[in-house]
Amino acid sequence: MIANSFSDPAKTTGRSTRTARYPAFIGGRKIEFIDKPVPLPGPGELLIRVRANALCGSERPQWVDGTPIVPGHEAAGVVEAAGPGTHTAVGTSGVVFLMDFCGTCRSCKLGFTNQCSAKRADVGFNWDGGYGPYELIHENIFFPVDPQLTGAEATLLLDIMGTGGHALERCQMFRPDIESLLVMGAGPIGLGLAAMAKIILGQNIPVAVADFSEYRLKLAEKLGGLPISLKTGTLEEGLKRHGLAPVDIAIDSSGKQIARESALLATGQRGGLVCVGHGEGIA
Repeated sequence: MIANSFSDPAKTTGRSTRTARYPAFIGGRKIEFIDKPVPLPGPGELLIRVRANALCGSERPQWVDGTPIVPGHEAAGVVEAAGPGTHTAVGTSGVVFLMDFCGTCRSCKLGFTNQCSAKRADVGFNWDGGYGPYELIHENIFFPVDPQLTGAEATLLLDIMGTGGHALERCQMFRPDIESLLVMGAGPIGLGLAAMAKIILGQNIPVAVADFSEYRLKLAEKLGGLPISLKTGTLEEGLKRHGLAPVDIAIDSSGKQIARESALLATGQRGGLVCVGHGEGIA
């Protein structure tokens, strides 16, 4: 567990006199609500009034086993208060990146902030996250967005669109001439990958999306994907039907070992597999 390095509001800007109702994940699949002080931002910090926070499967253990932390790592909101030394105006709409990177280590200087070697916190896991009405963060992990976006829409820019975009950029690092893509799994991350592939790689790049759910495959098709139903046929049959056997790059968003193995077999020469989904041997 990473130690919390945020400032103690009582030591910086005075003790908060406001309280608000926060969810307490007490374990046993139960959530209660408790009164907690609304934190005050210290130097370099922002207090965010949360508008929305997306649900994520990684929070299930917190719901089952309990946690002293307020979960939520896909939050969107508005700056309620700004501490000394910050540059973001009160009232600014934005989203919160879950990894509070230091900005000065070797990884951060190269732009690999997700690989920060001196990370200060994982918001929602060892620092209170966005399931509460307010969230205290360092300014460096707040990213302004168009205020016309709803809170729910803004959360898509984080794990859904952001993770998908990052994965595709990693693909381009070892295969800059991508002409076909396979996405295993049409859940939220897989659909985000399909959407971002059209933005990053281009509308003409074929993107096959494989899943068992017909409902999800219809959503993938609306995003420009080529659906492959694993309920009615094999992955190989589906790729051949779309003229995509083999593919240049495969990305697994299912977290299933059999999906990763099938995807890897579907790639051709100089092909590659990127794993976005967690589970079954990959943490």
